Amino acid sequence: MHSLIIFASGAGTNAAAIIAHFKKNGKAKVSLIVSNKEDAGVLEIAKREEIPFLIINKQTFNETLLIEQLSDHNPSLIILAGFLWKIPGALVRAFPDKIINIHPALLPGYGGKGMYGHHVHHAVITANEKESGITIHYVNEAYDEGSVILQARCKVEKSDAPDDLAGRIHKLEHFYYPRAIEFLLD
Repeated sequence: MHSLIIFASGAGTNAAAIIAHFKKNGKAKVSLIVSNKEDAGVLEIAKREEIPFLIINKQTFNETLLIEQLSDHNPSLIILAGFLWKIPGALVRAFPDKIINIHPALLPGYGGKGMYGHHVHHAVITANEKESGITIHYVNEAYDEGSVILQARCKVEKSDAPDDLAGRIHKLEHFYYPRAIEFLLD
């Protein structure tokens, strides 16, 4: 069975979708959840699902130790699911082509530092884009510049507020992310 590690900073809705997907099909198991926030909702999901978790912070962060801790779980993939730190180059090099991310826009547009969540949706709407979507991509040493694995699109309505667009984006994320992960594991 494949081992998955999820990095998340927030509520954990993508993590929950991934956990549920693989509980049903049995092809993989989330073996660790890593968060940089002690009050992240994803940690409640980890506790409920009895998944070990690790909290990291910038003051005590040690790349070498983290690489060792992740290696102990022999991950097939490390999955970023709303994780707001830039992944250090040492981690990218330690797990080549094993770290993936989901971005709430069609890269290369609306990516980079500070472009996450509502910031992205606001920018897309402000630019009068006709469509938006998600991009699942490999992580490299630059924000949102790794090779694209999958993109899925949705329409941007003229009447959309960022929350409206976010709702459609979340549906795409929850459907496609677990399936893209499964595809990568095959």
